[in-house]
Amino acid sequence: MVKTKNFCSHVYAVVMAGGIGAKLWPLSRKKNPKQFLHFFDGGTMIRQTVERISRVVRKENILIITGKHHWRLVLDSLPDFDTDNIIIEPTIRDTATCIALANTFVRKRQPDAVTVVLPADHLVHDEERFLQTIEKGVCLAREKQGLITVGVQPDRPETRYGYIQVESSVMMEDEADDLADIPLFRVKTFAEKPDIATAEQFLESHDFWWNSGVFIWHVDDISREYRRSLPDLYEDMQNVHAFIGTERQESVIEDVYSWVHPVSIAYGIMEKAEKVFMLAGDFGWTDLGCWDEVIKVGLGLEGRDMDGGEVIMIDSNQVFVRKPHGKAVVAIGVDNLIVVDTPDALLICRKGQSGDVVKAVEVMRREEGLQGFL
Repeated sequence: MVKTKNFCSHVYAVVMAGGIGAKLWPLSRKKNPKQFLHFFDGGTMIRQTVERISRVVRKENILIITGKHHWRLVLDSLPDFDTDNIIIEPTIRDTATCIALANTFVRKRQPDAVTVVLPADHLVHDEERFLQTIEKGVCLAREKQGLITVGVQPDRPETRYGYIQVESSVMMEDEADDLADIPLFRVKTFAEKPDIATAEQFLESHDFWWNSGVFIWHVDDISREYRRSLPDLYEDMQNVHAFIGTERQESVIEDVYSWVHPVSIAYGIMEKAEKVFMLAGDFGWTDLGCWDEVIKVGLGLEGRDMDGGEVIMIDSNQVFVRKPHGKAVVAIGVDNLIVVDTPDALLICRKGQSGDVVKAVEVMRREEGLQGFL
């Protein structure tokens, strides 16, 4: 059973909130990305994430890392959040850099910390099971002195997720009975987002899991892997460490970010690490990476917009609409459509193809006259 009180003063959580969520355009924009949006009951996605993890990590030990244009959105979602616990990235440099910076702040506060790293924009259906998995991961991080990740067993050949290939399960002899049914595996390798043929092979093999983006480790263990695999970034973060809390903190971080090359944590660190384990995450995880995913988990949305207003459908089926309040939408003789309407942009796409929204976003990035719609 999940402990309702925070179980260790040395456990920290880092919530990554720096993404743009381009596949959820036109609702998710640069100025207001998906982690700060309301999709379902319970507040914004970042608020739900912080409230969830705060059941097992002390609130003063929760850090949020986000872009310099988004820190005010953090406070809009979490008005009582301590501003000293918001880490600002000058620009997006992918997850390896983001996590390196966050780890440096954690290590400055608590050199003996175990850190839980998690995205701000994922949906968890079984919160109790999720927190049990986190608790087990925290305990194992110290015991194994390696890196722990959380994988989700795939139920379809998904091309939008990274994958984790596992070798064998690791038997635990003395763990508590209520956590014994959360399997631990040794990790063989990490795979980037595959094409459909490769994803089908992954599914058939039964040893590939979706990468949830949740990681757990001791600060010494992850620092060791940065020193070994990304030594230049490690040395720069040593310099950042020295200036945290001083008037030069911001300028030193900006200097590092001015040269560092973007690299994912999976490619830059995890697939090269010496000891990596994966916990099986069986808690109803969804990335919400595109409108099809939003629709899949938003039961009862057909024929009405996602804010509850009615949509008139005549000879139409499987039409999903999100629109501003006070606007009527009529669908006649159409099927399997996604319609997302905002004051300045309209998306219409066939159900099952919303992942291609990112292609339209790329077009807008290249066209100077369309960049204002991003």
